Amino acid sequence: MKNQKAWHEVGLREALNAIEKQECSAVDVINACFDRIEAREPVVGAWQYRLTREEYLSHYRQHQGFYEQSLLKGLPVGIKDIIDTADMPTEMGSPIHQGREPVNDASCVGLIRQAGGIVLGKTVTTEFAYFKPGKTANPRDLQRTPGGSSSGSAAAVADAMVPVALGSQTAASVIRPAAYCGAAGYVGTRGEFSLRGVQPLAQSLDSLGILARHAEDIDLMRAILLRNSRANGPEINARPTRIAICPGHLVGETDSAMEHAIERLEALLQAEGVETTRLDQAAGLSELVEHHQTIMAYEVARNLVEESAQLDQLSAPLLDLIDKGLQMERSEYLRALQCVDKARSDLWARHDKVDAVLAPAAPGVAPLGLGKTGAPHMSRPWQVMGLPVVTLPGLTDQQGLPLGIQLAGRMHEDQKLLDMARWLETLLTGA
Repeated sequence: MKNQKAWHEVGLREALNAIEKQECSAVDVINACFDRIEAREPVVGAWQYRLTREEYLSHYRQHQGFYEQSLLKGLPVGIKDIIDTADMPTEMGSPIHQGREPVNDASCVGLIRQAGGIVLGKTVTTEFAYFKPGKTANPRDLQRTPGGSSSGSAAAVADAMVPVALGSQTAASVIRPAAYCGAAGYVGTRGEFSLRGVQPLAQSLDSLGILARHAEDIDLMRAILLRNSRANGPEINARPTRIAICPGHLVGETDSAMEHAIERLEALLQAEGVETTRLDQAAGLSELVEHHQTIMAYEVARNLVEESAQLDQLSAPLLDLIDKGLQMERSEYLRALQCVDKARSDLWARHDKVDAVLAPAAPGVAPLGLGKTGAPHMSRPWQVMGLPVVTLPGLTDQQGLPLGIQLAGRMHEDQKLLDMARWLETLLTGA
């Protein structure tokens, strides 16, 4: 029997199993999460809006019969504040939308509610999921950035305020904050999930993401978002056969601690019988970073039309991005899209026997300071190609700060990727 005070620390599946075995109740887990929030939220600042303990428990008890029979048992979920919730404001990190109250839930929120999850609140996002940070600090070191733009979701999960949360990614908005805060994060193949009710930023790049503390919990939430019976299905840990290692310098600047972490992990994989190979300059990853920036600027300038009319309410980085997009010729944008398609095809043609690509999830540990969210370049190539990606915690620098790695798979092979991630998580746990 676990001490009740520790129930906020367990993963989602572990909590659900404990409830089924009557080792604890859903209310035990809920109260533990609120205890954690009340203790830590004043310094972490993960929440833009949230229910009080009394509001949450009142709702749970009014519908207790439904929750007891449901998959998620009434356990709490965090929702990034660019995702519509009918009973809570969705403000997108901007004063322009302060107090905005959506009429309907986003489809992803509706699916979570149908599965018996309760939205505890809205997590802090950067301005329109771009660069201007909100109030959130990194729970592993309050003087460091949590990353962005899904900063509140990553911090809330990593600090054990909730077992899972939804985020979104257009550049590095799930993978980087998960890596910085020491959480697991997943971004699906482009188009894998419905984006109805999710604030668009760049339609060729936007993806829904999931943050959790364990890969098995991402697996469960993914199944819920797909209305998939696998939510009650078998758990599979699949050892990969061959992994392509991506040295960070092929994408952009990385520090020595991250490079050494990738080398250590490659040695661990080889010791487990996994064959490794190396990507080289022919992959064109740095060029993909540039194509990502081109596509993003062009599309953002044509999405944030209403907001562009209120220039005094927008940050300088966002204004610069919109201006770049408006000055861009459409032919440049189309050429970038074509180059991305070719690069994706060439990558897998050159590495046709590779199960996934292993790469740094960020240039290094979370940088000091809360005024910026860190460099996003390590995620841009995989995001612009629309590949499914999962990042896992486990590696650290000499100070014990998280060094996140990411595993990128082929389009629409998300389940295979997550099965491999579950195996890799066990390897990292013993690293």
